[in-house]
Amino acid sequence: MDIKFNTKAIHAGQKPCPVTGAHVTPIYQTSTFVFKDVDQGARRFAGEEWGYIYTRLGNPTEAELEEKMAALEGGEAAIATASGMAAISTVLLSLLKKGDHIVGGSTLYGCTHSLISELLPEYGIEVTLVDTSNLANIEKAMRPNTKVVYVETPANPTLKLVDLKGAADIAHRYGALLVVDNTFMSPYLQRPIEHGADVVVHSATKYIGGHGDVIAGIIVGPRDLLNTMRIPYLKDFGGIISPFDAWLLLRGLKTLGVRMERHCQNAMKIAEYLEGHPMIERVYYPGLKSHPQHELAAGQMDGFGGMICFEVKGGLEAGKVLMNSVRLITLAVSLGCVDSLIEHPASMTHSPVPPEERLKAGITDGLVRLSVGIEDVEDIIADLDQALKKVEETVAIKR
Repeated sequence: MDIKFNTKAIHAGQKPCPVTGAHVTPIYQTSTFVFKDVDQGARRFAGEEWGYIYTRLGNPTEAELEEKMAALEGGEAAIATASGMAAISTVLLSLLKKGDHIVGGSTLYGCTHSLISELLPEYGIEVTLVDTSNLANIEKAMRPNTKVVYVETPANPTLKLVDLKGAADIAHRYGALLVVDNTFMSPYLQRPIEHGADVVVHSATKYIGGHGDVIAGIIVGPRDLLNTMRIPYLKDFGGIISPFDAWLLLRGLKTLGVRMERHCQNAMKIAEYLEGHPMIERVYYPGLKSHPQHELAAGQMDGFGGMICFEVKGGLEAGKVLMNSVRLITLAVSLGCVDSLIEHPASMTHSPVPPEERLKAGITDGLVRLSVGIEDVEDIIADLDQALKKVEETVAIKR
């Protein structure tokens, strides 16, 4: 039966417990699994019989999460990992070898940036970082030994977009794979595989979990390719998810659609409010017609997301006053929670990126990142309004 997204989010992969009939998937909180005899254990280790062996190699709770995520992203298979960075590192270390080349976005999450630009070269992997919002930059950076094109769209934190179909066409023409970090959108709003991407990664800590109580990652892609990532890379590096964390993600996914609708509705109203405020220099949000890639966003996304970045007049000091003055909004990193979070990328999430590279990527010292929650939007705006009044007072005093 062909079912729609919200139905998949609830039902895909879910089966009643074969032993107890439990409706909700149990947490199989076990490190190991029992064999009925020595021969069965030998067959499973030899790959001659399917079955669970040891949770680092697979677990029923995790298996349901993986099946559900594959269904939601439109991929053949998925792998759950201990964190978003475990997902990203597993993908890149399995796809790249000494002498290979990767083209990556110049605007990436701070730890992704340091992994690609600092750690991969230590393994003899060549790296070129470019502004991937311009396809011509990707084309120019490609080499005969390019194996991966890695992008975030929207990018963290500038919200620049990448034309997924265009990037996939370029990557495939050179025999490379397109890997897309879809964390900011979730599969409810964007499914990169539908646009030609080969592999999708998520920090499932964010919108997939949605409640700020789990650290996890997800990889989605072709089954045969993911099998080569699972064994030996995930198996031997060991960045596996715990059964309890997998269960938390399963619970979070059931409300993903309704949460994302509210995130989008709130973010649009807040972006419009900020764009009209005299103390705001500029607002970055794909849903605004002022966003230079608004039409691309409307074409490849089913909504504009819950992430907004903006610059306050007065630069860093004014931004600090704002962030120190909010009462409802929480000053904390991460994103995708049901409650609104605000942070300063240059000194927090993107501090691993060298200052000159941050500025080149558009991450100014005055940039503020707001993860819009699902609270009543009037309350979020009221909180921003009172904080911006304090900014205005501070600026006036300094004058």
